[in-house]
Amino acid sequence: MHSLDTLDDAIAAAAFRRLVAHLRHRSDVQNVDLMGLAGFCRNCLGDWVEEASAEAGAPIDKPAARALIYGMPQAEWKARFQGEATPEQLARMAESVARNA
Repeated sequence: MHSLDTLDDAIAAAAFRRLVAHLRHRSDVQNVDLMGLAGFCRNCLGDWVEEASAEAGAPIDKPAARALIYGMPQAEWKARFQGEATPEQLARMAESVARNA
């Protein structure tokens, strides 16, 4: 049986790239919905890239890391795709954040 700790880096990287491509394609899915349902969003992925790059000794700053995930600067993505969050979305996200804290 395989574990994530022993998964080949090339396989893990390919799966990560596929996840990022999927999220870029699904610009209709809002970050607030991802946070509410899964407890992470595009920003989280960008932050994880920033943290991992620093740990690897090849730092990528937050805006650049998030642009890698969004496929464009975060502000541009927000202007093009992000809608106004509903009270229900915000409540679900708050519950998820509290569960995952």
